[in-house]
Amino acid sequence: MSEEHEGGTRYLGLAPYLYYTDATEALDWLVRVFGFTEKVRYVDSSGVVFQATLQAGTAEVQLAGAGSDYWESKGVDGPVGQLNIVYVADVDEQYARVCAALGEDADLAPPQDQPYGARVFTVPDVGGNSWTFWQQVSDQVELPAGWQVIRNG
Repeated sequence: MSEEHEGGTRYLGLAPYLYYTDATEALDWLVRVFGFTEKVRYVDSSGVVFQATLQAGTAEVQLAGAGSDYWESKGVDGPVGQLNIVYVADVDEQYARVCAALGEDADLAPPQDQPYGARVFTVPDVGGNSWTFWQQVSDQVELPAGWQVIRNG
């Protein structure tokens, strides 16, 4: 599936590229806890992951290991986390899977219905990134008084 922009650019997809201090730990965690599929990992001579690609449905997630030397060269302390949205068919099923995988470490708010027609829950990962699992349950949007929806096209 691709979309053509007015300027003629043909978009083929989008993949987050996430930095982790320990990419080996992050890769294993994302596969174990979320059920993502490992597509490929690149390791150094000691077996430490420096880059990997995961599959989440048809989407790919790229991750990379970057130590303190890398961040010092950029003039910052370390990576800044981000929020990643993963669309799922059954958010309650994914919530149960994540809680089971985390065991006693599971301290997550259960999925909540949102006024924009989604049912969601959010999980922080081992590297400081947040993951929101999102199930679209309705096309109805309940906006506060005075708010409006403006759609392009």
